[in-house]
Order: sequence, then C-alpha cells, then structure tokens
Amino acid sequence: MQRLIINGGKRLCGEIKVQGAKNSALPLLAGCLLAEGKTVLRRCPELTDVFAACRILNELGCKCSFRGGRVVTDSADAAGWRISEELMREMRSSIVFLGAVLGRTGKCELSYPGGCELGPRPIDMHLAALKQLGVRMTEEHGRISCSCPRGLKGAVIDLPFPSVGATENVMLAAACASGETLLRNAAREPEIKDLADFLNCCGADIKGAGCSTIRIRGVKKLHGCEYEVMPDRIAAATYMAAAAATGGELGLLGVRCEDVRAVTAVFEEMGAGVYCPEGRIFISCSRPLRAVRVIRTMPYPGFPTDAQAVVMAALATAQGSSMIVENIFESRYCHVDELVRMGADIKVSGRTAVIQGVKKLCGASLRAHDLRGGAALAVAALGAEGTSSVGNVHFIDRGYEQIERVLESVGADIRRR
Repeated sequence: MQRLIINGGKRLCGEIKVQGAKNSALPLLAGCLLAEGKTVLRRCPELTDVFAACRILNELGCKCSFRGGRVVTDSADAAGWRISEELMREMRSSIVFLGAVLGRTGKCELSYPGGCELGPRPIDMHLAALKQLGVRMTEEHGRISCSCPRGLKGAVIDLPFPSVGATENVMLAAACASGETLLRNAAREPEIKDLADFLNCCGADIKGAGCSTIRIRGVKKLHGCEYEVMPDRIAAATYMAAAAATGGELGLLGVRCEDVRAVTAVFEEMGAGVYCPEGRIFISCSRPLRAVRVIRTMPYPGFPTDAQAVVMAALATAQGSSMIVENIFESRYCHVDELVRMGADIKVSGRTAVIQGVKKLCGASLRAHDLRGGAALAVAALGAEGTSSVGNVHFIDRGYEQIERVLESVGADIRRR
C-alpha cells in the first residue's frame, strides 16, 4: 500500500499550474462517444478516475489513447452498449455514460456505480429524467437494462434538485434526440457549461448552460472536435488551503477566479490576502488565520461540498470557533476522526461540524477514507509539527495529478512510499 510521508511545518511558496478539472473531464469523455470520428481533449488530467473512463470507452468500442495530458478518441466503431460491473464500480461518475450510450446506440446495460462512500447518492433522478425522454428500464440483480423502442424524444423535465450528474445525463442523451428538451432546475456548476461548450463544439445546439434552465434542440449527429478541459476549481481550493495551513504564499496559474468565488471569500474571511488577476489567483497567508462564522455547502454558486474537507483542515488551527454545515451529502465527515488524531478540536452532530481552533496540529499516522478527505489530511499534515503518514493514497490519486510532486515544487517536504 502506498503512503504519503509528510514532514510538516514547511511554508509553501511558489507557483502551481492548476490541472484540468476531473469533474469536467469525465462527462467530456462520455460525450466523445456521441461524436462521430476523432476527438481530441487537451489538458485532460492524468487521474485514476480518468483512466477508468478511458477503459469504459475502449470497452464500448471507442478507441481511446492518452499521452501527456492529451486524450484522442475515435468512435467510428463504437457499437457497444454494455458496461461491465467491474468498470462501473471504479467510480461514481461512471453513471454519466448512461446518457451517452443511450444517445449513441439507443440502449444500455450497466450496474450501479461505485466510488467514494459519501452516504446515499441515489441515481433515481437520472433514471426518472431519462424515462421522460422515452427510455424504458428494467432492473434485475443490480443490473439496469435500458432501451428506447421509439427513439429518444425531447421533453420538458423538472429536476427536483439541481443534480450535476442528472443534468449531464440529460444533456448527453438529448443532444441527438428528436425535438427539443427543456431542462428546468438544472445544475449551474461551471462543469455543466464546459460540457455544453464541448457538445456545441461538436455540433450540438444547447443554450442556457450555467443557468437554471437549459434548452437542448436535438441534432441528427455530432462530429469530432478539439477541446481543452476547464481548470480544476477543487484542486485550486485544495492548494489555497495548503497555503493557509502553512502560512504560505502561492500563485495558482490557469485558473478562473469566478469559478471559486465562494471559496476565496472564505479564505478572505480567514484573514488571507487573495488577488485575482485574469487567469490566476494569488493567495498570501502571512497572518494568523481567523475562524469563520458558518460555511454551508450548497449547489453552485454556493460553497462546494468538494472543498469542505480541505477548508476544515485549514480552519483546525484558526483562532476561534468555526462551523460547517454539510447540506449535500450525509456522510462527508470521515476525515474528522483523523484530524482529531492530530490534535484538532472538532465536534460533529449530524450534518454540522464545529471546529475550535487549536495552536498546533501534530504529525500522526493517518488513513484516507475518500478523495477529498484524503486531500484534507495532506493539507493538515503540511501545517502540522512533526511527520505524518497518510495511507490509502489511491483515493487522493482519483482527483489530484501527482500531488506529492506539485506540493514538493512549492517547498513541501513530502514523498510517496
């Protein structure tokens, strides 16, 4: 088992070029299945989740190669419609292939997805929305079989919650459906707009992405294109938290400040200096951190649930008492017990965590339980006194490109063993 060995107390200083967004790359790769011919995705992050998505494409008959952050796909012979249980279990986002496969072949068979255990994340919304497009479904022994006997047809769909995954599945399925689809209460995350921009580059007709209502006029077919994946706003938040935890100064390059305004506002409340010239973010944390009043995770443009854990790690040594309310997932505090092992004073009751800042954290033997919680442990270890060992690095590798090399480049004492 691989571990990160971190000698804390090193102030981070320097510049980091932010990777392409994991949460955008995965639906874009699913979208490649719909595009006839060759498609090139630039700035695609080299992550285990992305490699799993590429394996799904290959299983479906879509040729896929990955080198140096550049993915090339060719869907000319993509006729597959079954996704193996083994590949579905590798990541939660595998469900986004349902809409793409239905749009490509008119049928699909798959199992429930796997990924990090963050409490119930039902796909009922995905299935209900696709049924409105004309999809028939049967379920047996954990496998879902879908077909469109009369083809996919546009519809008016009202989501009960602005689910990112359900929004993506509807966009992928409706892009080549007959007629017009009106999707209301759609997710507004930047990754949704990135998917719409990619599909439009391939010849789709999608308007309103980034707003609560998206209009999708079905076209007969999509073609390949060359497209660059948007920057990863959660990776940017993580490195901002690392700067805060170590009292450092970092410049984050190739990132869009408007995507992370809810996060930068929290760091400013903590006493950090945050500057956002175009295409980059500078954060300076030379002063002691202050507690914040309340952080509530919400759908975009609210504070992102994926940034909750890393910000909590920075707040563990902030002066005063902070509160975090997790409104998206039920079980997203698995990292708290590990932070407490380092000396943090955190009390959890239901969806609420109260963080009483302590003077210092101490190195400890730690174990990641999920992707963002693992990143939070690394952030805490960077600011702690002594040496920490973070196990289950495979969780962190799902969302961060060679995190130890990135952090080492700005002064961290970190290695993988």
